[in-house]
Amino acid sequence: MLRPEPAQRPRLVEIRDNLIARILEAEREGWPGEIEGLQVSLSGSEDKLAQLDAAVDRKQQAVHLGMPTFPDLAIRTSSSSVVRA
Repeated sequence: MLRPEPAQRPRLVEIRDNLIARILEAEREGWPGEIEGLQVSLSGSEDKLAQLDAAVDRKQQAVHLGMPTFPDLAIRTSSSSVVRA
């Protein structure tokens, strides 16, 4: 599967907008075969834009690295430092 480059998002938006305009023209001119092909391309461009948006969302989410919190550390150090006689 090819992954779209995030820097190419404006180009994909331009392609999608152009496809929408071409679909409207094909509907106006009565070209049903052209409409079907353009709708397939439009669907593909919208899928690629959704992939880009999902990738950006994933990068902006916090990642849990498994680092212990302070209460976890305090409990461990206080219970292990007890000296038994």
